[in-house]
Amino acid sequence: MTETNPRQNVTFASNGHQAHGYLAVPESGSGPGVVVIQEWWGLDDHIADICDRLAAEGFVALAPDLYGGRVAHDADTAGQYMTTLPVEQSAKDLSGAVDFLLAHDAVTSKTVGTVGFCMGGGFVLLLAVEAGDKVSAAVPFYGVGPGVPNTYAGLTAKVQGHYANDDGFYPVEQAHAQEKQIRDESGAQVEFFYYPAGHAFHNNEDKAGTYDAEQAALAWGRTVEFLKATVV
Repeated sequence: MTETNPRQNVTFASNGHQAHGYLAVPESGSGPGVVVIQEWWGLDDHIADICDRLAAEGFVALAPDLYGGRVAHDADTAGQYMTTLPVEQSAKDLSGAVDFLLAHDAVTSKTVGTVGFCMGGGFVLLLAVEAGDKVSAAVPFYGVGPGVPNTYAGLTAKVQGHYANDDGFYPVEQAHAQEKQIRDESGAQVEFFYYPAGHAFHNNEDKAGTYDAEQAALAWGRTVEFLKATVV
């Protein structure tokens, strides 16, 4: 039987090799599964805290470590890590995370949700495309980076996006175009919310200097409500 320690580092199969991640399980010992995908900084304390916050809401949350233990502490290093990340292997690790959750004794849902930020938001969309009906909810926060798919054909998950009106890293016009492309190519239910804030407005560690507590709380509340309604 799989252990249900509320906080644990885990290893899971990923297409013939082993991947690692951070797992948070609710105090009840079980709940719907959610994959949390890191920003370009890596699997840092903030991403672990997101998992903990989801566990407090009743979810079993897993954040795969796409950087293999590396965490960036400045934007130059983070950019280097992101641009040299093997997208194909990362996609395999994320697919392995989905299968790990669906087979976990603590997970009660027949599908998983996925939430990601910045680079992780791009990978949220890629995972939703590639995992098909295993993923029922995709929540990209300002999804950018090498993981953003070229096409959304085959995506069946409901999508709730959170994007900034004043995003110097990903202009809002591009976010609107992404929203339209997802809707047009997938036929899935798509809703993007736009906030009077800058890029990474949800990251309360404020490494980018753009954290907005009010807008972050609004986006988080919408995310939790959406996941609870969709991941079953």
